[in-house]
Amino acid sequence: MHAAPTPYDPATDGAQMSFDGRMSYGDYLSIDTILTAQHCRTDAHDEMLFIIQHQTSELWMRLALHEIDAARSMIAADRAREAFKMLARVSRIFEQLNSAWDVLRTMTPSDYSRFRDGLGQSSGFQSWQYRLIEYAVGNRNAAMLKPHAHRPDILSKLQAELARPSLYDAALAHVARLGLPVPQAVLTRDVSQAWVADDGVRAMWEGVYRAPETHWQAYELAEKLVDFEDYFRRWRFNHVTTVERVIGFKRGTGGTSGVSYLRRMLEVQLFPELWQVRTTL
Repeated sequence: MHAAPTPYDPATDGAQMSFDGRMSYGDYLSIDTILTAQHCRTDAHDEMLFIIQHQTSELWMRLALHEIDAARSMIAADRAREAFKMLARVSRIFEQLNSAWDVLRTMTPSDYSRFRDGLGQSSGFQSWQYRLIEYAVGNRNAAMLKPHAHRPDILSKLQAELARPSLYDAALAHVARLGLPVPQAVLTRDVSQAWVADDGVRAMWEGVYRAPETHWQAYELAEKLVDFEDYFRRWRFNHVTTVERVIGFKRGTGGTSGVSYLRRMLEVQLFPELWQVRTTL
């Protein structure tokens, strides 16, 4: 009989194994705080899934905001090439968020009904980080400030965002500085207002797409924006599908019309001219 092999000890290769008084992995990531933040209000098995799905989504959205804000700053400083990696990362974040719906869809209507009443009036449309993402990229609806009126700190974040040029505003100002014919009325518009599709902007992008070799930086920026909106649209569509699969056409817990409300959101375009140009080319 052969002797049992000696178990591998990472310490023999220099791995740190003692953390008395020193920072460990769990300390750095505040794992104790994260793993004790799930407070189920019922004894339903699937409530834990529901909570973790939404908490992890909020963490990914926090990273998305970090990247969008940095990308916007780079573009505003005419350092668009440095923003491309950040915008690509935001697209991948939304790819990750899309995959999360696959896990939530393992929850059946029966499963959800066991804890739905425990949600009270809370609803995903009240996510201030999601609202901040929409405001940051250009979908600005001041009516959506109302769900946050009870939190002055959050309300001020959203109002501050509305006062800034959006990512799309920054992109258009940048390509204008590159010499492209962005209408002056667009460059001087009230940035707190919702974006309205502009024929002059569409014509400008059409010029870029007809001669990408001449306008390569603007062309690449346009495609990075389309990539992001593509993934963002998929996320919205998967949201609608998941909600319909789990609750059908019931009203949302926050009082919205549920699936009907979410379907209406599918019609919103963040960068409409970049989609219109596909038809006019």
